[in-house]
Order: sequence, then structure tokens, then C-alpha cells
Amino acid sequence: MSKKIQNQEEVVVAEAVSKTEKFFEENGKKVIVAIVALLLLVAGGYAYKYLVMDKNEAAAAELIAAAQDNFAGETPNYDLALNGDESAAGFLAVVDQYGSTKVGNIAKHYAGICYLHLGDLEKAAEYLAKYKAVRGLAAEVVNAQNLGLQGDVAVEQGDYAKAAKFFKKAVAASENNYTTPLYLYKQGLALTAAGEVEAAKACYKAVSEKYPTSAEAREAEKMLGL
Repeated sequence: MSKKIQNQEEVVVAEAVSKTEKFFEENGKKVIVAIVALLLLVAGGYAYKYLVMDKNEAAAAELIAAAQDNFAGETPNYDLALNGDESAAGFLAVVDQYGSTKVGNIAKHYAGICYLHLGDLEKAAEYLAKYKAVRGLAAEVVNAQNLGLQGDVAVEQGDYAKAAKFFKKAVAASENNYTTPLYLYKQGLALTAAGEVEAAKACYKAVSEKYPTSAEAREAEKMLGL
């Protein structure tokens, strides 16, 4: 964490934020598969008519390939994935050239994640916010992740009320056994840090009762004193 933690509530929030990074480290390939699935959904079979009817979608899909490889490799290079080099374009180039396309939209999400990994919170927030939610089951997880990451940025910036709102939106964006309990728990932590104790307890209780087998359930029970 770049900010100094001054009390216990901020410590637990900080620990929750670190879970996102830990999840990337332990389950990175699964997350990449989810993101790639969205990309394929947007630029592949689901959007075949766009590839045929709109040459910009096809060009954007071709341009983003190298950046995605640098992002999803065994040793990710987030700077190269973001900015590219003389031999391959980065996500920023895709956004600049094809930002209005469906592929350009997911490139904005990728760019935000890259900036987050590189420690530029302002740029991370800017590009994550540029992403527009996409319809479809595969897209919902990424929609939720995008909102959750914006919540993480808000936590890093010390704005816990804002973070809680983003986590609440992330919960609503997708109903599943990973992102829903994760962001519901983070919402509780953000509310705790913001002094909204009763609202926070409601979040912890929901995690414990609705997602008892989730990794967050036991932590939520600890916050409830169970």
C-alpha cells in the first residue's frame, strides 16, 4: 500500500485490497481466460457480423493481440502491454485508434489494469472509468471486476465512501461465487472504514449467509465476532 495505515479499520481494508492482487497471482490464468473470453465474445463468434461488416473491429482485434500477449504471458510486462514498442502496439494505441469499437472498449479496461499494476492510480481510475459495461454472461464478470478495481483505487486514495459505492455496483453487476462475495465483503470493509458500522454488518452477514463456502465467509464472520 502506498498510503500509511493509521487504524485497524484501514488495516483490514488494506488487506482486502491486497486480495485482488493475490488472486491475480494465484489464479491469474483463470482471470486471463475470463478476459480473453470477453474479447472473443466481443471480437469473435458472437460479433461475427461486426467483423464482416465493420473492418475497424477486425483491425482492432488484430492490433490488440500483441498487447494481450504481453499482458497475459507467464511474466507479464504491463508497461509493454500498455505502451507497446516499435514492433507491437500497446493497449493505449488500440484505444487511440479504435476506442469507439467493441475491442477498443475492452482495451480501456486492460489499460486501467496495467496502470494499476504500474502504480499510477489516477490513470488507472481514468481508464477503468472509460470502459463501458458489456452485456452477456461472460462479460458480467469483467464488468464486476472493472467496478471492483475502481473501488480498490478509491480505497488506495483514502475515499472509503466512494469505494463502498463502487463495490456495491460490482456486487450488482454479476451474481457468481467469486466476485459477488469478494466485493460484498470489500463493501463491508469500506463501510467500516467510513464509519458506517451497521451497513457494514449487513454486508458481512450477507456474505456469511449467502456464500458460506466462499473464502470471504470466514473473514466476514470474524468481522461480526462469530
